[in-house]
Amino acid sequence: MTTRALLLGGISALLLGGTMVGCAANGGGIASASDRNAALATKGAVGTAGQAQAALARNDGPIAIGYAERAVALMPQQADYRMLLGQSYLKGGRFASASHAFADALQLSPTNGRAALNLALSQIATGDWQSARHSLEANAAIIPAVDRGLALSLAGDTAGGIAVLTEAARSPASNAKVRQNLALSFALAGRWQEARVVAAADMAPADVDARLEQWALFAQPAKASDQVASLLGVRAVADAGQPVALALNAPAPGVPEQALAAADPVVAPTEAAPVQIASVSAAGVSKIAFGPRQEVVQALPTMMLRPAGGPIKVASAPTSSGRGMATAAYQVKAPATGNWYVQLGAFESAGVARDGWARAARRFAVLASYSPNGMTFKARGEDVYRLSVGGFSKSAANAMCRQYRTKGGACFVRQGAGDVMAQWLRKPGMQMASR
Repeated sequence: MTTRALLLGGISALLLGGTMVGCAANGGGIASASDRNAALATKGAVGTAGQAQAALARNDGPIAIGYAERAVALMPQQADYRMLLGQSYLKGGRFASASHAFADALQLSPTNGRAALNLALSQIATGDWQSARHSLEANAAIIPAVDRGLALSLAGDTAGGIAVLTEAARSPASNAKVRQNLALSFALAGRWQEARVVAAADMAPADVDARLEQWALFAQPAKASDQVASLLGVRAVADAGQPVALALNAPAPGVPEQALAAADPVVAPTEAAPVQIASVSAAGVSKIAFGPRQEVVQALPTMMLRPAGGPIKVASAPTSSGRGMATAAYQVKAPATGNWYVQLGAFESAGVARDGWARAARRFAVLASYSPNGMTFKARGEDVYRLSVGGFSKSAANAMCRQYRTKGGACFVRQGAGDVMAQWLRKPGMQMASR
């Protein structure tokens, strides 16, 4: 089973389900001009919604968007058409617009678990992890645990996602999907040994290593939309948001008969040239292509706060066994001398990594205590630039990475592998010897 197939199965509500329904034009009585317009609107919406569903079945997101937008314009108070519009936006890689559409659908149908889950996934794809976690918490009762747990992990709350999925895995209704989502959540949290053990419950031993390699790449997205885009097999595109005229509370214009008789809408697809990213060679795994990179690194949460003076003291996170808190803490006055590094991400170039580091350092004071390190390596013939901070002892590196992950970040600890001063810090002509 490929990573994408696994995750699509894990988030079942991503698949469009249900049928489109219209609404009655009138409860009875004498027909009027407004009744006739309402009937025409209903008929037109049903037809265009059907065209949108057919386009989705062909995996043609841009065309589906045009038809779905027309259906919503004709029947703006129908939650089903809002859902269809959100699904079309997802298929077209327009995550900001999808977020608006699913929020409107949920407002019209507060018990719609698919709308709530897809809203959270769209928020994750736009980098609004805090709103995504709020959406998942507020709608916990209507989102299945197997979907909600993995979505929480994707939204940065790996501890919460693991707790939800662990409970589901211990229930009589547990199945392979629950266990594999739990294993992936452990991987997203950097708890690789536990990920290996859980994944092996439903996989041949020879396949476990390949799966973990896939997850290692999945856990290090270059931009916010990468993970959700890879789940859907789409490319993220530039998106200014849903048209204002389609907002739920926007005034609805009259629907003239001529408009309903117009030809099918012409949709100009907006597609970006794919950018190939590093991937792992594994049987049955498709190469994932994304749109042009706009963000270069996921938002780095505050993992340590600098006091007014003196050293920074960072408490250890709970042990992986969950039996209590470790008592050890370490103090950071200056980078320690050691050969252990905390890797923060992998980027397409040193220039892209520099932009990500600059934004992170401006926002998080603790990073100013360290100098970024980098190294270039090849993956499938393409150069990838690793960004890290290091020179730690193993225990110090583990403690820093734990703090980072508890706030929603993705990192892992490794020994030095040629990490040197980041390229943008070097003076012209400076030569760096690798370790």
